[in-house]
Amino acid sequence: MIQSFALYRTIWRWHFYAGLFVVPMVLVLALSGSLYLFKPQIERWEERAFRSLPVAETVSPDAQGEAALSAFPGARLHSYRLPEGEGDAALVHIALPGGKGMRDVFVSPQGKVLGSLDPDKRIIAIDRAVHGQLLLGKRGSWIVELAASWGIVMILTGLYLWWPRGRGAAGVIYPRLTRGPQAFWRDLHAVTGFWVSGLALVLLVTGLPWASVWGSAFKAVRTEMGWVKGKQDWTIGGRAADADDHAGHDHAAMMAGAGSMHAMPGMAHDHAGGPTPVSLTEIVAEARSRHMAWPVIVMPPGAPGAFGAKPSSAWIVKADTQNRLLGETYTFDARTGAQRSHETFADKHPIDRVVGYGISWHEGALFGWVNQLIGVMTALMLVTLAVSGFVLWWRRKPGGVLGAPPLPAVPARKRGMAAIALMLAAFLPLLALSMAAMLVIERLVLVRIAPAARWLGLVRTV
Repeated sequence: MIQSFALYRTIWRWHFYAGLFVVPMVLVLALSGSLYLFKPQIERWEERAFRSLPVAETVSPDAQGEAALSAFPGARLHSYRLPEGEGDAALVHIALPGGKGMRDVFVSPQGKVLGSLDPDKRIIAIDRAVHGQLLLGKRGSWIVELAASWGIVMILTGLYLWWPRGRGAAGVIYPRLTRGPQAFWRDLHAVTGFWVSGLALVLLVTGLPWASVWGSAFKAVRTEMGWVKGKQDWTIGGRAADADDHAGHDHAAMMAGAGSMHAMPGMAHDHAGGPTPVSLTEIVAEARSRHMAWPVIVMPPGAPGAFGAKPSSAWIVKADTQNRLLGETYTFDARTGAQRSHETFADKHPIDRVVGYGISWHEGALFGWVNQLIGVMTALMLVTLAVSGFVLWWRRKPGGVLGAPPLPAVPARKRGMAAIALMLAAFLPLLALSMAAMLVIERLVLVRIAPAARWLGLVRTV
């Protein structure tokens, strides 16, 4: 009984520490993640002025590309996005001269430039930077990964604390509403945590392949074990998996890419004076004949890929849909137009397919609006969990004290706790480092400073 109580108190303490760090991050990630779930709808709204246009006297994709480059002298073509509908504008993605940024240029079916947007200032681009890196670059990615790691600890320890231990369904499966404010907030926190735990764990685990440290370690293990087939189609810490070490975030890395052309293939003879290469118009026609899932992106030879991926010597046509199951990529020879390769989701390594399912779920794209609705409900429950946890802490903490659960009078058996901690540490590298740092600071520094020990609750209770 004493050991059971000591274990409960110890796990409660780790739950408290996890919540202390995770709660602010939960609010940021839940809100930004909810917005990202509606990426297709938001981008369509953002581009509403460039849709449903007249279709008479249309021009070729080459002419549309020329119009976009003429509107920004010295710019370089990076990609061409096929219109979703017959009367929609094409999106020509270009790099401005002198490293001045990128532009999404919208060109009408008649070849008229209708306007442009800075891709780094679009709603979803800003939201993605907040959600993945807190607008802090690589350091922000580490913080998000650390929060995800501690979030897993918070959920697992919370489930242990929630475990009924002979109690009925009241306060376990549903909250008691007539037992006073303390019981209400406690039940709201526990019950919400129970219902959201599975969904939250899926969200946290499916987000790890994107993380800088975890994703890099995952890639290294796969490479060592030979579990790699083709290119990885998700980023690690904001970069493509095959990006050069110096490649930066998103469009900054793309602008630094070598080999982009001031003119597009098909506009003029190549630099060696040889025959005219295959034109953009021909490749777009090939892409349309494949009936790929939208958005369909065409990248010319030599254009740097997204997030600093290495350029290719071939034309690349990609179904850049969030639903990885519908994604596919073609490559075409730059001179002959012959198809070089075709990769679908089914061609990927089983591990990539598992991750693809997880990422599509994470982004709300796996099965349409139902997936989006589940994602929003998960986010709302996480916000409820964070708010109710804060209220519980605020109500119980003494004035001027952090209010951490005090250490048990009899320490819990260390073997079991050490085994659990080692399993989590082996799976989550940043968690291991942060736990070690916390233990060192708590045991060797703060516990020896009486005011700090009292403030943190580093005193044993009977």
